[in-house]
Amino acid sequence: MTSVVATVEGSRIWSHPALGLHAVVDAAGGVRLGAPDQDWACLVPLVEVTATGHGRMWSGERFIETAVGERMTYRDHETVRDGDLERTTIRLADPATGLAAEVTLEVGIDAGFLRSRVRLVNEGVEPIRLESVTTLTLGGIASGVAEDGLDGLTLHWADNDWLAECRWRQAELRDQVVPLSRSAHGHEGRGCFERYSQGSWSTGRHLPLGALTDRDGNAWLWQIESSAGWRFETGEREGAAYVALFGPDDAHHQWHQLLAPGEEFHTVPAVLVRTESGGLDAAFGVLTDYRRGIRRDHPDHRALPVIYNDYMNTLMGDPTTERLLPLVEAAASAGAEVFVIDAGWYDDDAQGWWDSVGAWEAAPNRFPGGIQEVLDAITKHGMTPGLWLEPEVVGVRSPLAGTLPPEAFFRRGGVRVTEHGRHHLDLRHPAARAHLDEVVDRLVGEWGVGYLKLDYNVNIGPGTEKGSESAGAGLLGHHRAHLDWLAGLLDRHPQLVLENCGSGGLRMDYAQLAVAQIQSTSDQQDPLRYPPIAAAAATAATPEQAAVWAYPQPDQSLDEIAFTLTAPLLGRVHLSGFLNLMDDEQFDLVRSALSVYKDIRAEIGAGHPFWPLGLPGWEDEWIAQGLRGTEATYVTVWSRGSDDTGRTLTVPHLRGASAHATVLYPGTTDAGVAWDAAEGRLTVTLPRAGTAVLVRLSAG
Repeated sequence: MTSVVATVEGSRIWSHPALGLHAVVDAAGGVRLGAPDQDWACLVPLVEVTATGHGRMWSGERFIETAVGERMTYRDHETVRDGDLERTTIRLADPATGLAAEVTLEVGIDAGFLRSRVRLVNEGVEPIRLESVTTLTLGGIASGVAEDGLDGLTLHWADNDWLAECRWRQAELRDQVVPLSRSAHGHEGRGCFERYSQGSWSTGRHLPLGALTDRDGNAWLWQIESSAGWRFETGEREGAAYVALFGPDDAHHQWHQLLAPGEEFHTVPAVLVRTESGGLDAAFGVLTDYRRGIRRDHPDHRALPVIYNDYMNTLMGDPTTERLLPLVEAAASAGAEVFVIDAGWYDDDAQGWWDSVGAWEAAPNRFPGGIQEVLDAITKHGMTPGLWLEPEVVGVRSPLAGTLPPEAFFRRGGVRVTEHGRHHLDLRHPAARAHLDEVVDRLVGEWGVGYLKLDYNVNIGPGTEKGSESAGAGLLGHHRAHLDWLAGLLDRHPQLVLENCGSGGLRMDYAQLAVAQIQSTSDQQDPLRYPPIAAAAATAATPEQAAVWAYPQPDQSLDEIAFTLTAPLLGRVHLSGFLNLMDDEQFDLVRSALSVYKDIRAEIGAGHPFWPLGLPGWEDEWIAQGLRGTEATYVTVWSRGSDDTGRTLTVPHLRGASAHATVLYPGTTDAGVAWDAAEGRLTVTLPRAGTAVLVRLSAG
């Protein structure tokens, strides 16, 4: 059985001034994390665990106040320094079950973030069936402007859907967590505000992000790093707000994990950002730097090449040599540096490719001279060849569905899972991994492909059952194997660029983006609908990883061409469109956009996003996105349908600065810009709806 250490109530065992947080030992010897000016009673146990036979102390919809969490008692802790990081491990134990926890709190020495992970070990003599485990809990969040600690707190979250990604919403926390006169009955409510994923699209419903802000500019912003199930909740505890962050759980993801004596489980990571001024803009700036710090280093993050992809509003999955070669020449002439042949290059099936994919061989009827002819043409035009791939699926009509062993596929109840005409590979199985290794090594090593767009177009549900494991545990196991497979590809092919695409932005999480270089942000085909997605994409990914489509067409007006080309200029350019059919004036507008992008892209990889009009609403007529670079500040402004011809934007970090406002793109626009240094305001005039500009603010 485990042992515990006697401690003095109220003693601090960890603190971080930049975060305004500390961990304190409570009266029962447990550890709680929260703000230093709050009573420990409003804080939450450092680890909350629901286990079969050991539920909650107060039954309801909340996954805090668990029996195991309340019994977890402090053992010891240690802190180590690793460069600019400080890593503290706090150890606790539950004397009743023998469950031990190691909580790793990682902070930047001078940065306002806290990353947490939990390792659970069964040190007892009986198996323990886990049903939920927190990665991070935090209590004592309160507004300093009201007697009621929750008054003045604003809750922020992001809805997500196919074609409608990154839709941020906000509400007063008191509107979501109503006051219940706790003094009258002695208990908190049974509910909370929660958001969670469903199935294998980690961002199919919501982004794994949330925030609380107050009127003084304080912000608490969190991110869960999981592709296989996540959930967060926030609510009230003893007159203050709390936040609890989870990976998959039994109630929402069919996840449970049986720990036999001696076995262990590791949670997914999560991070909390805390800023004392500047609100969400400041918090997302810290989160952006944190994301840059945890991802795998890659030259693509510095080079930011322009990518042409033949799919969107162009070939739409129907490529041939005859159609591609003119696009290759036009894309190179416009300034593209990567050319991606998207879906359909393997399709020679009269019944269609959707349910027959899996072998990933080029279709002879599409490429009479072989696909190498097109790949060589791309290389000869000075561009890197790229291909689309959907590696995790095998079509039900594919020969591989019968030749790979049954255990290489997702199964539930002993039956192979089928979704939208596809089976799903389990990358824990050596045959599945060997198959995909062979495919990628052939495409990269033999064909010379340097860019892979890895798509994911089915939600396979809760996961796969292997033996006695739960479906949710199977999904988590597969996704961890998937990340390991991706890392293995980059180990063997260090220059290869991997794009994370999940039917657009439906798997937009930092489990994936810590490995993949680029994130597809949407499949949205309407250029008037893309601006709110493009403007908010930097909340979900660093700007240099957030790929936004620009699909100019020869039948568009010059305003329409400039409108779609403006969208990706503060992120990553995913260019498409029939450039080969444009007249000279239209083509020059494309070429000038890419020229501007190449001039400023060195700023993007170190820049910090901000939103001068606030995070965009889906129907907003005026939208603005900013990037604070090292040499200048950049602002993109869209007008989608307003009768107004101008907007005044606040740029707080330049207040009082003498700056020169210049329209960078489009160069022929009749837009107007004016800078008010005293107020820190930029006024942009767009005479017509359906127009957009990129503005630079530089030292005057």
